[in-house]
Amino acid sequence: MRMPGSLDWDLLQSLHAVLEAGSFSAAARIRRLTQPTLGRHIDQLERQLGAPLFLRSPRGLVATDLALAFRPHLADMSAAAEAAARDATGVASGEGGVVRVAASDVIGIEVLPAMLTRFRAAHPGIDVELVLSNKNEDLTRRDADVAVRMSRPTQNSLVAKKVGDLTIGFYATPEYLERKGTPTDFDELEGHSLIGFDRDFPAMVGDLSVGRPITRDIFALRTDNDVAQLAALKAGFGIGACQKQIGRRFGLTPVMADLFSFKLDIWICMHETLRGSPRMRLMFDHLAKELAEYAAEGG
Repeated sequence: MRMPGSLDWDLLQSLHAVLEAGSFSAAARIRRLTQPTLGRHIDQLERQLGAPLFLRSPRGLVATDLALAFRPHLADMSAAAEAAARDATGVASGEGGVVRVAASDVIGIEVLPAMLTRFRAAHPGIDVELVLSNKNEDLTRRDADVAVRMSRPTQNSLVAKKVGDLTIGFYATPEYLERKGTPTDFDELEGHSLIGFDRDFPAMVGDLSVGRPITRDIFALRTDNDVAQLAALKAGFGIGACQKQIGRRFGLTPVMADLFSFKLDIWICMHETLRGSPRMRLMFDHLAKELAEYAAEGG
């Protein structure tokens, strides 16, 4: 492999897109290029490096060790470039700009929309980017600007504020309980259709019990998507866990509330270097206030 003195960032962006998307066609759509143009970018990089970046197999495109070695560095570079673009937008406009907010799937879909709508009404010059994932976005490399997290952040470089907590318990629709009966203890719970996880169990599940260890085989519907779990719960599939506020909003009935519940902290975080940015501070303070009020509703 040859070691070039420098590599074109445009070509590296195409490599990053292929690594993330898994195919040339999907990567071309991400980059808003034609597929032949993106292919030429990869060919040019391979010529400069003197080694292949991808191999084709019956399973599709396979990244070589060389391509995979680039992956963490390209992720950092991409996050930095996106953060720089957001920052430059705010400076160029004089007021406003962009704030990228990270949250879990359920918080982002069921809790934040009304809060962000009120924020936009108060600050119409600020655009919002919302990234949803149950993985914590890396604020140290600016994958997001402001994050809502369900556990205490561990990075020392973050400004973080705990604004409350959420109570999670078992719920079901009244129609399901009328049809199947309401369990009053863990033995009776075993006879019901439970909604839960498939393969990706949150760490806190290991500290919980429903009369026996929580394993995937106890669930009649298994999915690692929290929003899909909630949708099945609202549809009356069976008994599942959700926030007290959400259960109340959709008319769900608490089940075994005296025997099973747990709490999750709500933290608002941002990188300490952003504390001087007016728009970041506005979003941080807005979410802190609104989520504190939301948490209080569950008291």
